[in-house]
Amino acid sequence: MIIELLLPIVFGYLLGSVPFALVIGKVFYKTDIRQHGSKNLGGGNAGRVLGKKAGLAVMTLDILKVSLAVFLASFFPHRELTMTIAGLAAAVGHCLPLFARFRGGKAVAVMYGYLFGMMLCRPCSPLVFFLPLITFLVILYLTKIIALSSIGSAVAVTVYTALAVGSPVMTAALVIFSVMIVWRHRSNLARIRKGEENKISWM
Repeated sequence: MIIELLLPIVFGYLLGSVPFALVIGKVFYKTDIRQHGSKNLGGGNAGRVLGKKAGLAVMTLDILKVSLAVFLASFFPHRELTMTIAGLAAAVGHCLPLFARFRGGKAVAVMYGYLFGMMLCRPCSPLVFFLPLITFLVILYLTKIIALSSIGSAVAVTVYTALAVGSPVMTAALVIFSVMIVWRHRSNLARIRKGEENKISWM
């Protein structure tokens, strides 16, 4: 049982630690985005620093790396638990990446990666993935603030999962994801309170 739980933690963390924002920035743009913008290795900062195409590529790859971790964990016993452990380990790897001096992203794309992986590997409504996505886009359209959209989408899917999915394991995981996302956006929230947070201009 210990090995069955330890392996998903290890490969989940290692997959999550792959810093696609850093790789894409250095390989295709000759830019280390840790030196620009918010200096974090997430899709939002990649989009601000490198452009929309780069930001979309980073977000997609960050989602897929966690979905891959969840998929690999689905072959272990106690599937739902091991998939969730792998997803959370990947989220930790994304925020504190081994391959980028433990300076990573803000856990938003990896939450979507977990949800996408669970939607594919565990029978549940597609709303598990699309409800937070729609919530994110609506809040972003209304406020133009990525941090609020990210937090709102995490809260929305956590409430939906608790009420409609009937999975204590997924609900607990999404509570953890929500706490991580709020914590990682604490500086953004401070700027929002001061009216100093940057707003997007492309929506």
